[in-house]
Amino acid sequence: MASLPIDTAKFTGIICAVPPAPRVANRETGQLRVDRETGKTVYQVGLCLMAGASADVVTVSVAGEPAGVQLGMPVAVRDLVATPWENEGRHGIAFRAAEIRPLSAPASAGKGAAQ
Repeated sequence: MASLPIDTAKFTGIICAVPPAPRVANRETGQLRVDRETGKTVYQVGLCLMAGASADVVTVSVAGEPAGVQLGMPVAVRDLVATPWENEGRHGIAFRAAEIRPLSAPASAGKGAAQ
């Protein structure tokens, strides 16, 4: 099915609601999912997408660990897409992004400059 691009500029805020975790491909063996194109481990991040008076939490997959992304942190999302899926009578929407990163540098990074 076709992937549908999502214009993240339309959101009033995007916050990490569930910290990044590696996505498991096989629950029995514990094998992690790997991105076919890059070979990097796929991570999933719960993001709260806010628009006006509404907010939704969606799970977004991204290749490679989103460095510095922590619970409650505002984030920037690059190339977010939604892909409808159906499998054996079940259906849903899978979200994927090219990158998820903190909107601002971690507080510890700026401490050295103030001294």
